[in-house]
Formats: sequence, C-alpha cells, structure tokens
Amino acid sequence: MPAAPLPADEEPRLRALQALMVLDTPPEERFDRVVRFAAEQLEMPMALVSLVDGERQWFKSRIGLDVPQTGRDVAFCAHAILQPETFVVEDALLDARFADNPLVTGAPHIRFYAGAPLSAPGGQRVGTLCVLDHRPRTLDAVQMAVLQALRTLVNEALSGEAPEGGT
Repeated sequence: MPAAPLPADEEPRLRALQALMVLDTPPEERFDRVVRFAAEQLEMPMALVSLVDGERQWFKSRIGLDVPQTGRDVAFCAHAILQPETFVVEDALLDARFADNPLVTGAPHIRFYAGAPLSAPGGQRVGTLCVLDHRPRTLDAVQMAVLQALRTLVNEALSGEAPEGGT
C-alpha cells in the first residue's frame, strides 16, 4: 500500500498547522457539532475533523471511530490534502491506493471516504472534514454541497473567525 506523496508545500504546511495551536487539544463543541451534523445529514456512521501532521493524522473531533489518531502512512486524509477539492473514494476495496490498507482490511473497515480539505489562513491544506462508511457509496450534488458548507464552518473555527453574520 503506497503512502500518499508529501505535498509540494510540506514545510510551510506543517508550520501553518502548528501555528493553529490546535493539535492535541481537548474536544471542542464547535467542531463536535459540525462532525455530528455531517454524520447525520449525510447518513454516515463515521465523521472526523482530521489534521495531518508529519507522522500522523490526529482527530480534533470524531464520531463512529474510537481511536484518536492513525499513522499518516495509512491516512486517506493524507491523500485528500493533495488537492483543493473534495477527495472521494467510492469503494476502497476497488481502489489500488487503499485495497490493502489496514483501515480497509481490518477495523474500522472503511469502504467509502469523502474528505473536504481544510485550510490554514495562508491557504495551506492542513487536514480534512471527512465522512466515512463501511459500505461503498456515492455522494450526490446536494450531499457534496453540504460537505463543502460544513468545511467552511470548520475552516472558520480553525482560523478563529466568527461565522458570517455572527459574533
């Protein structure tokens, strides 16, 4: 199973992630609320706010997954941060990048993944808001729009911005 290549901006990306000062912090309701909503609205058993550092993906918020982090070498999110748009794997068993991934072949038995990249204020992609399922799936245009809108909320929370129209 090939690990995702490193982003071209890996060093500034890691600096931007550290500057957010969110890694290894306690759960926060503002992130948990978005993750719960994503899982409910998209009818997914798992949803995460995942931040990808040099060696791991760490979950700022999670539902449906017991572990607080995984190695970056097996992280779907490490692939998702390589592009600006949502990264979708409809059936991980049929995707050569993931078919023998231990997160697919063993617990939590991921088959579907959709990860919307999260950005630091400077634009570096530092993680994802992602939804996962134990069965193959697709997302329609409305579901993709919901995931995109929720990604915006997480980006605002990461940057410390108040939501538009909010205080």
